[in-house]
Amino acid sequence: MSKVWLVTGSSRGLGRCFVEAALGRGDQVAATARSTESLDDLVATYGDAVLPLAMDVTDKAAVFENVKRAAEHFGRLDVVVNNAGYAQIGAIEELTEAELRAQLETNVFGPVWVIQAALPYLREQRAGHFIQLSSAAGLIAMPLGGAYQASRWAIEALGETLAKEVADFGIKVTIVEPGGFATREGKNPNPLANGHVAETNPAYDGLRHRLAEVAGKQPAGDPTAAARALLKVVDAPNPPLRVLFGKGFYPMIQQAYTDRLATWAEWQDLSAEAQGAEIVGGRR
Repeated sequence: MSKVWLVTGSSRGLGRCFVEAALGRGDQVAATARSTESLDDLVATYGDAVLPLAMDVTDKAAVFENVKRAAEHFGRLDVVVNNAGYAQIGAIEELTEAELRAQLETNVFGPVWVIQAALPYLREQRAGHFIQLSSAAGLIAMPLGGAYQASRWAIEALGETLAKEVADFGIKVTIVEPGGFATREGKNPNPLANGHVAETNPAYDGLRHRLAEVAGKQPAGDPTAAARALLKVVDAPNPPLRVLFGKGFYPMIQQAYTDRLATWAEWQDLSAEAQGAEIVGGRR
């Protein structure tokens, strides 16, 4: 049976590829974007199978209104893809309050509003699948990405919590962690040169230069392949809670977790010391 999707951030990049893959196999999609003009060609090609919705995920009222519209239009929601987001680049010292708040509004609060709006429909159906786009940067941290990584680490925790809260309702949750994909003119986007960049402090120029030498130069993944992979995730009877898209970051993530476990083990004596005398019933 065909599925009904709701995909945020459908105008370009991975979100656009997800929408095209779903429509291409006969599914129906409520596609959201800040402007529906970017979706006109999809409507021309797929007609009533696509419902274009103008929506900014930071506008909570608009999110609830458009999710309701999508559910009523198609009669159900099967797959909800929280894809909308962006990367704010800058050293933590360089970030303004406005930049940090805007990053969290889009990448954390936005997905929460979508989940809260869609969950009652999925709960009533006793079925459905939330797909939360995170990033390899939601698992490991790198310089100049503090704001973006903080938002992705937060969404990792929210997604894992959600999975445990909705399992009894027959609802599934998968956190997708992409590496670099060629979403702009067939190239791996260089985050240091594109998008949202904080005003630079010369103190970090040396670090910025070293990172610029490697940023965006790694082999990029094919977004259409990622979309085909997502179809397999949503069709799986037991989909994963987490899945990496792309292979470039896997060795780095393995090493990061190995190092964390080793550090915790090395400092176990201090951990026990920090416990102090055990307190039972208010007595030591």
